[in-house]
Amino acid sequence: MPIPPSKVPMRGAVDLAAVAAARQAQAASQERIASGAVPPPAALVIDVNEADFQTAVLDRSFQVPVVVDLWAEWCQPCKALSPVLERLAAEGAGSWLLAKVDVDANPRVAQAFDVQSIPAVFAVIKGQPMPLFQGALPEAQVREYLAELVRVATANGVTGIVTPAGVVEPEAEGEPDGDPGFDAAYDAIEAGDWDAAENAYRVVLASTPGDADAIAGLAQVALLRRTDGVDPAAAVAAAAAEPDSLPSQALAADLELLGGQVDEAFARIIDLVRRTSGAERSAARTHVLGLFALVGDSDPRVVKARMSLANALF
Repeated sequence: MPIPPSKVPMRGAVDLAAVAAARQAQAASQERIASGAVPPPAALVIDVNEADFQTAVLDRSFQVPVVVDLWAEWCQPCKALSPVLERLAAEGAGSWLLAKVDVDANPRVAQAFDVQSIPAVFAVIKGQPMPLFQGALPEAQVREYLAELVRVATANGVTGIVTPAGVVEPEAEGEPDGDPGFDAAYDAIEAGDWDAAENAYRVVLASTPGDADAIAGLAQVALLRRTDGVDPAAAVAAAAAEPDSLPSQALAADLELLGGQVDEAFARIIDLVRRTSGAERSAARTHVLGLFALVGDSDPRVVKARMSLANALF
């Protein structure tokens, strides 16, 4: 979504080379899937080895998130966790795929994930691995992690359904055309009229509820409003003096984001989520979700930060 650069100094916040490489990897994986080089899985729970890890896990992760269960025959906690994961994979109805890896038979996969103990469960989205949890957790907690994983995948455009071999896969619907009402929002941002920009985005959302670009636009306007006229040095000093104050930490994170310090901004608020509870934790979570929307849900740093947020919450 184009934004007037004079009003939103986000230059430097996005690694263009990394974005280009990610797009190339996605295009290559999608081509392999379309050509049949990546065959459909036999089931929603598959055994994966070193030879087919690229196609079965990495390529497939551009279609649906892949949960990797690292286990061994001798591991008793693994035997307790595996049935839970398999049952939840069936309930997921193809919204994610469970890939089981025997670490004794596939040591290089375990090394690639830097596994220290098992059971260890990772997720892969768009070719990028991220830790989910370790140990045989209760089913309710496992459900929470998987629900957050699906939300992360959806936010990154991974919304396919994996269809086992022999089942006809439904055709995906095309994306709707853009709303010309965005022009009014861009003009208002360029003029520094935050109220008009916010109203323009809300008009778009009234006609197209859930429009991702309009939601991101509202987050951008809110950021500009919050930081308008703020002295960065004074804001950072206030945050250092009040480490548990959400208003102080949120403003410092906003300024870090504007300055291209994306990871630092995310970590600042996620650390506050980890230290707080109740309404304050909820408010901090809401703020960092707004920062995610600003950077873009397809950005690798957002994917990583979402999993850090899930760990802080659970």
